[in-house]
Amino acid sequence: MRRHRARREPRAHWLLLLLGVAFVLAELCLNGYAGGVAAEGPAAPGPSAAVVAGGPALRFGTGGTEALRLPAGTLALTFDDGPDPRWTPQVLDVLRQYHAHATFFVVGAQVNRYPDLVRRMVDEGHEVGVHTFTHADLAALPRWRQRAELALTANAIAAATGRRPVLMRPPYLSMPAAVDGYLAVLTDRDTRDWERPGVEVIVHNAAGHPAGAGAVIMLHDGGGDRSQTVEATRRILAGAGGRFVTVSDGLGLSAPTASAGMVARGTALRWSQTAGRLLAGAVGWIVVAGTALALVRLSVQVGAARRHVRRARRRRGPGRYLGRVSIVVPAYNEAANIAATVRSLAASDYPGCEIVVVDDGSTDDTAAIVDRLARQLPAVRLLRQANAGKPAALNAGIAAAGGDLLVLVDGDTVFEPDAVGRLVQPFADPAVGAVSGNTKVANRGGLLGRWQHLEYVVGFNLDRRLFDLGECMPTIPGAIGAFRRESLRDAGGVAGDTLAEDTDLTMAVLRAGWRAVYADDAVAWTEAPASLRQLWRQRYRWCYGTMQAAWKHRRAVFERGGAGRLGRRGLLYLVLFQMLLPLAAPLVDVYAVYGAVFLPWGQVLAVWGGFTALQLATTAYALRLDDERLAPLWSVPLQQVVYRQLLYLVVVQGTVAALLGGRQRWTPMARTGLAAAAR
Repeated sequence: MRRHRARREPRAHWLLLLLGVAFVLAELCLNGYAGGVAAEGPAAPGPSAAVVAGGPALRFGTGGTEALRLPAGTLALTFDDGPDPRWTPQVLDVLRQYHAHATFFVVGAQVNRYPDLVRRMVDEGHEVGVHTFTHADLAALPRWRQRAELALTANAIAAATGRRPVLMRPPYLSMPAAVDGYLAVLTDRDTRDWERPGVEVIVHNAAGHPAGAGAVIMLHDGGGDRSQTVEATRRILAGAGGRFVTVSDGLGLSAPTASAGMVARGTALRWSQTAGRLLAGAVGWIVVAGTALALVRLSVQVGAARRHVRRARRRRGPGRYLGRVSIVVPAYNEAANIAATVRSLAASDYPGCEIVVVDDGSTDDTAAIVDRLARQLPAVRLLRQANAGKPAALNAGIAAAGGDLLVLVDGDTVFEPDAVGRLVQPFADPAVGAVSGNTKVANRGGLLGRWQHLEYVVGFNLDRRLFDLGECMPTIPGAIGAFRRESLRDAGGVAGDTLAEDTDLTMAVLRAGWRAVYADDAVAWTEAPASLRQLWRQRYRWCYGTMQAAWKHRRAVFERGGAGRLGRRGLLYLVLFQMLLPLAAPLVDVYAVYGAVFLPWGQVLAVWGGFTALQLATTAYALRLDDERLAPLWSVPLQQVVYRQLLYLVVVQGTVAALLGGRQRWTPMARTGLAAAAR
């Protein structure tokens, strides 16, 4: 047999994955930060008596604070919390109708979302000032956050207008200790329009006292329903006396041109914020779609399991003899478990079983152990061959076996006494060409063992019940599977061109026109990996081999009969739930971190708790179907912490290797004898 040439596994994609995850998380966090803009105006009045003695405009300097007031006869309309795509254009239309200019104190995050509105403000002669990036209470923030809120907003305004803002109004009129580089503008007349008191009240508050004095009037064009503000602005402009000016015009200030660096920083910020918003939407939809698919899968699995159990009970009856059964055991360095495996097979209550052990060039005592057992157990035969791989060992054993029904068994598997008899009963149906047994984890002590035990019971066995009903079983496991000799002949024997020879063989059997079914009462115990490293190697081989087999049999999608059911049901299921959905899992975890920081904790806990409760219920049901104890249920929530991540990273590794076209080698797992010890 032509040997697979080993090729070094790709590594660079892990760095790319890490950088990609970091980028997505950073963009989501930026979106969460920018999305923290207050939806309404202040919940309680700030110090609107904050008109400091001398005037509402405050300039901070080394010599102290200087208060400035507008000249008599001038009024400055100011609008906070915008730009808003609905209300800001209406306010601008009213101002243009009365040929009046105003000052807009804008929120930086909103500027980046609606830069065209800010450009319109400047183009029509209005002034733009800073109102922080997220409508934050500056006085309650540390100094570094104050600087960030102001700088980000200034950069956003510079990118939208080409001007550097010189005015700043703190949200809630809550002044920090000092504001470097800005003229802080409070108000003479707070219209309290954020309370939505009615148009008449807003106009009355804007009139203020004394008459004829220069004044800064505070209104809002964002943060909620501003229909009353729009109408009140119209009434103020139509009926108030005095000249309407921007704050800077009234104080004789000028708006300087922004530097190229400031514009560049603002543009980069806008692009990043836009990317974050789009990415958050896309990831959100992916999470929703993935969650919906997972829920659909769980519901379909449970429904199929209930139906399969009822059908299996109707079909189950006293076992009958269906002909001679040969058991083929390929073995490579299985000294730890092979004696227990052979003894359990020899103890089968099915009469006349032949046991053929094929030693595939083992370098340990596997052959010697089997040779001693063969002298004690007449049904046992030992074949030796130079190391050629598991498929070659299976083919050699099949060729040497005399039975028409062939049970293929891994060298680390321990059978229940009635397993062989129960496994072959479905062959009473002449259309059945292959049967899967029920594999259970023997070494289920410890957290890793419990997780694998639950995965076998919930994931693998529920899926097999579903595949049985859909007549699209893609895998008869190597641990316990039976085949009709004719089906193996029609499939062309066990091929060696994939790492998942059991999946490849099963798909070939189905494409040859045979059915594959699941016998849940045929139980065998296998040794699961005892370390994360071993688990990684095993699952990587399974994943990569399944991808190879799916690609090899892709034409089944276009075929008829059993092959078509495999292609349009089994392969589609594998691609969707075992390949594509795990690839989206890193985004789910990133979104979970984002949600824990930026979403309401009640909402996050409700989603997590609901999904975990559903998993617990499904797991409990699957354990009950398999007559297993419910004790491991406590470890289900912990599976989300390490185990799930390892499994989806295996899929990432397998996908990258498949895309690069590498041929990976078969790496056997080091055995410890835990399967025999656990039984």
